[in-house]
Amino acid sequence: MSAIAALPYPWDLPTPDSGNTVALVMIDMQRDFIEEGGFGSMLGNQVSRLQACIPAAQQLLTAFRELGLPIIHTQEGHQPDLSDCPPSKRTRGNLTTGIGDSGPLGRILVLGEPGNDFVPALEPLPGEIILPKPGKGAFYNTPLQEILTQYQATHLILGGVTTEVCVQTTMREANDRGYDCLLVEDATESYFPEFKQATLEMVRAQGGIVGWTASAQTTIEGLKAHYGTL
Repeated sequence: MSAIAALPYPWDLPTPDSGNTVALVMIDMQRDFIEEGGFGSMLGNQVSRLQACIPAAQQLLTAFRELGLPIIHTQEGHQPDLSDCPPSKRTRGNLTTGIGDSGPLGRILVLGEPGNDFVPALEPLPGEIILPKPGKGAFYNTPLQEILTQYQATHLILGGVTTEVCVQTTMREANDRGYDCLLVEDATESYFPEFKQATLEMVRAQGGIVGWTASAQTTIEGLKAHYGTL
């Protein structure tokens, strides 16, 4: 194990010869949440707030691709018949149209619809894992645990939206499963800045009780130093 020296705490990464690795989990960077006309804007949110994290997310993706490290893109959505969407989820939010109904970007949060696709700047490349998920957390009713085991991933770097909902839920699920987690501060966003700030403080409280946080630049510099020059 070797610590990322640029971080203000000892976040140890597995050495390249250990057989273990670090994976990037990019959470739900979908049109439905980030673009006008999607689920987020129909809830009355200012979606431009989420767009602010796209450049840092791009930087992370580029670094992981050049280093040959595994990348997993999660995608919240449901089957067309909504058989995997509990009624309690459909009734949430101040919507006249809800999950499964038609909106400007197609049926809301339904797999295969235009709004459920990734924003163009963050489209997955061939060979990268696309992980549909029906819930907030990426481990619920998905093969994420099996995928990470196959990669021998012991450490996760997370970005995506929204910070306090799907990102935090996934990070807490990962922490319970024994993964060391780092949330990249400028590669995640919320419709509510105070919720993002509170989440960052919660996950790193009490000596990193859920995980750590760092900027994209610090994270990438640490990866470069650990795994080699990009």
